[in-house]
Amino acid sequence: MALQISLSSPSLRSSDNLWSPNQPIFLGQIGNKCSTRVLRRSVERKNKSTRRENRVTVRSSLEMAGPVEVVVGQVSEVNKDTFWPIVEAAGEKVVVLDMFTQWCGPCKVIAPKFRELSEQHLDVVFLKLDCNQENRSLAKELGLKVVPTFKILKDNKVVKEVKGAKLDDLVLAIETVKST
Repeated sequence: MALQISLSSPSLRSSDNLWSPNQPIFLGQIGNKCSTRVLRRSVERKNKSTRRENRVTVRSSLEMAGPVEVVVGQVSEVNKDTFWPIVEAAGEKVVVLDMFTQWCGPCKVIAPKFRELSEQHLDVVFLKLDCNQENRSLAKELGLKVVPTFKILKDNKVVKEVKGAKLDDLVLAIETVKST
């Protein structure tokens, strides 16, 4: 997924031949997290030999789209670009991530049970991540070794992990994290 970036600076003019303010440009993929960054660029003024430094605010298309919606009572599918913003938006809520693949038999067996858990625990955010080629970087970042793996996060950190389609272990882990 590519991000669209908008640049804006009150001190830059289109006559500076760098870019025009608020003009969207394509910079390509910006890693797993989307955040506001500041770029610095020296600009040579006409008729002066001095250089000045301008600050340009860079906003990703995900930031411009508005706030991230956190849904409870159902399982939301995430990818490498949407996972961390949703986890951050969840705040103090417990987040349970089902890391699966399309070809995994045990993943298919536990998926309906995982959906039922999301309907029972309305104070928990349930997410699922298809660990395909596109999301490989996030799966690696989260330390995926086998599927299915369930990661339980609290305050933006993984605090518990359940490997395999073990529903009883998953329920116990969720209850443990909720009570702490």
